[in-house]
Amino acid sequence: MLVILSAGIAPGLALLSYFYLKDQYELEPILLVFKAFLFGAFLTFPIMFIQHVLDIEQILQGNIFNAFINIALLEEFFKWFILFFVVYQHGDFSEPYDGIVYGASVSLGFATVENILYLIADGVGTAFGRALLPVSSHALFGVIMGYYLGKAKFSLDRKMKQALIYSFTIPLLLHGFYDYILLSKTKWIYYIIPFMLFLWWLGLKKVKQAHALSKKHHEMNTTENNQSAIDTIG
Repeated sequence: MLVILSAGIAPGLALLSYFYLKDQYELEPILLVFKAFLFGAFLTFPIMFIQHVLDIEQILQGNIFNAFINIALLEEFFKWFILFFVVYQHGDFSEPYDGIVYGASVSLGFATVENILYLIADGVGTAFGRALLPVSSHALFGVIMGYYLGKAKFSLDRKMKQALIYSFTIPLLLHGFYDYILLSKTKWIYYIIPFMLFLWWLGLKKVKQAHALSKKHHEMNTTENNQSAIDTIG
């Protein structure tokens, strides 16, 4: 069991550490990041229960419905809900890149518990494949969701609404396509490899864009603080 727990937890912690340490300005409080991770972990059980009920009752069956609604819609909605209503309003969410840290935290909390449950069922021999596919894909869905939430929080009204919509719809669509490829089964390996390469490219691009937004945010704050100091002295 210790081997399974270690194999189940390690990929999530490694990916979370990577995105956490990419913060170029002010590292987020470990306690809040851990809380976000735990929220994602606790989400696993109600989501899997709902998915089990949908499967037993034969509701919305077929690869497309399963991929985009029973899996992607349920999982991405609950993750987005936690990020928006618990983390988005928090004072420590203080720059655009923070969205990526918290998005990855919630997603990887979910992915880690899911990973452990699957390793218990299927054996530790599947650990490497699960680390490369489900765990890393959840991390990247969270990165993209967090990028748009970070952009929304520090944007004007019109762009804020657009970014909020993107924060949910883009991860939903990407997650749906990912699961549809796996559920189709026929030569899925030929499609999932280029899809994952694209997903990593997109996720790392959003990390770079979030860094640029955070840099701009800090420069504006520095200018405003300097101006305030000048006005006070004057």
